Amino acid sequence: MLIVNLVKQELKKSIRSQGFYKNLAVSILLGFFALYIAVILLFLGFSLNKILEKADSNLNPMELFNGAMLYLLLFGLTIRFFLQQLNTFNLPPYQVLPIKRSNLINFLILKPLVSPANYLLLLVVVPFAIKSVVGYYSVSVAFRFVLSFILMIWFNSFTAAFLKRKFGSSILSFVLILGILGIIIALEYFNIFSLFRFSRALYNFYVLKRFGLFIPLCLFFGAFLLNKWFFSQNYYPEKFNLKIKSDKTIKTDFTFLNKFGIIGELISLEIKLILRHKRTKSILYMSGFFLFYGLIFYTSNLYANSNGMLFFCAMFMTGLLMIMFGQWMISWDSRHFDCILTRNIPVKDYINANYYFMIALNIICFMLTTPYFLFGMKIVYLHLVAFIFNTGVNIYLLMFLATFNTKRVDLSKSSAMNYQGTTYKSFLIVLPIMFLPMIIVGLLSTLFTLAVALWTLTLMGLAGIIFRKQLINICINQFNRRKYKLAEGYREGE
Repeated sequence: MLIVNLVKQELKKSIRSQGFYKNLAVSILLGFFALYIAVILLFLGFSLNKILEKADSNLNPMELFNGAMLYLLLFGLTIRFFLQQLNTFNLPPYQVLPIKRSNLINFLILKPLVSPANYLLLLVVVPFAIKSVVGYYSVSVAFRFVLSFILMIWFNSFTAAFLKRKFGSSILSFVLILGILGIIIALEYFNIFSLFRFSRALYNFYVLKRFGLFIPLCLFFGAFLLNKWFFSQNYYPEKFNLKIKSDKTIKTDFTFLNKFGIIGELISLEIKLILRHKRTKSILYMSGFFLFYGLIFYTSNLYANSNGMLFFCAMFMTGLLMIMFGQWMISWDSRHFDCILTRNIPVKDYINANYYFMIALNIICFMLTTPYFLFGMKIVYLHLVAFIFNTGVNIYLLMFLATFNTKRVDLSKSSAMNYQGTTYKSFLIVLPIMFLPMIIVGLLSTLFTLAVALWTLTLMGLAGIIFRKQLINICINQFNRRKYKLAEGYREGE
C-alpha cells in the first residue's frame, strides 16, 4: 500500500510541475517518435528469425541470439552508465513520518524498473521467442528465454546505477570502459578468446535447463543488494554533500589560449563548461559512441549504392561534435547570459569564439574518423567533402539558427531522458543541416554522377570559407536582433 501511495505522489509531482506543460509539445512529438521506433522493433522481431537462419547454417537462431547476449549486456551497461539519469527522491518530507527507511530505499532502487524505455527491446525478443524459439524448442524454453532477457535488463539497470553512484561518470571511467570493450573485441577478432561462444554456452544453459534461471536471478538480487548497501551507507543528504565537497574539481587552465585575447578566453571557458557539467559531458560521451556509426553504414550492402545515406553518415560523423555543440551554442550560456550582455564582451568576439571552437571540433572529428579511409577511396572523398561542407556551410547555419532557441538549459542535469530546454525549434535547427545535403547528393548522383554531387557541395563549402567574414557578420547581426528575446526566454526558465 505504501509503495502505491509513493507512486501516486511521484505521478502527481510530475504532472503538477511547470515543466510538464511547457514541454508537452516536445513530449507528444517524442511519443510519436517512440511509437515509430516501437513499430520498427516489432517488425524486426518478426523478421529476426529469417535473418539469423541465413546468417549461419550450423547454429539455429536462438543459439546465435544467445551468443550475442553478453555483448548486448556489456553494450547496454556502458550506455546506461554514461547516459542513464539517476533517480532522485525527496527524502526529508518522508523522514518525519512513521515510514521505515528500508521501504523508502526499496522504492528508490526499484523506481527505474517501471520505465517503459527499459522494455523496448522486448518488442524484438517476444515475437522472436514466439516465432522461432517455440518452433525449434518448446513454449517453456521460449518463456525462460524471455524471462532471462528481462532479468538481464534489471541486472543492467541496478549495476549501472550502483557503478554511477559509486564511481561517477568521469572521463577516466569513459576511457577505461572503452578500453575494456576494445580488448574484448580484439580478443574475439584475433580468436584468442571468444566471448560469443562463452555467451552462447552460458545462455543456452539458462534457457534449456529448468534450474538455469537461478543464476541470473541471483545476479539480479546481488545487484539489488549492492544498491541497498550503498544507500544504507549514504542514506542522509549530509553524506552526499560531504562527498561532493571532497570531489576534485577540474582546475585545468588552458593558458595557451590566452594569447588569442578575449576570443581565446571565451573558448577556454567553453571547454571548462563542457568538462564541468553533467549534460555537456553526457553529450561528449554519446558522441564517442556515434563515431562508430560508420561501421553500420560502410559494412552493409543495404547502403552500398545509396550515395545520399553514405554522405549523411560521413557528414554526421565528421561534424558530430559541431552539430551537438552548435544547436545549443547560446542555450548552454543561458544561466549567465545576462552577465554576457552586461560585460565588456563584444558580440563579434563572442560569435567568433564559438566559430573557431566549432572549427576545432570539426577538425577533431575528422581526424578521429580517418580510420574509415581503409574502406576505400570513395569513403575518403565523402569524408573530405563532408568536412569542407560542414566548415563552409553548416557552421553558419548552426550559428544563425541557434538564436531561435530561447529555452533555458540546466547543465547540471544529465542529457539522457532529459528534454529540459528542448522544443520543436531544436528539431527544426537540425533538419536542414542534416537532411538537405543528403537529399542534394541523392538527387545529383541519380541525375548525373556522384562526382558532380560531391563537387557541388565542395564548391558550396569553399564559397562559405572564402566569404567567412561576410557570413559571420550576418550571424552577428542576427544575434544582435535576437539577444533580448533570448535573455527574456532564459529568465522565464528560472
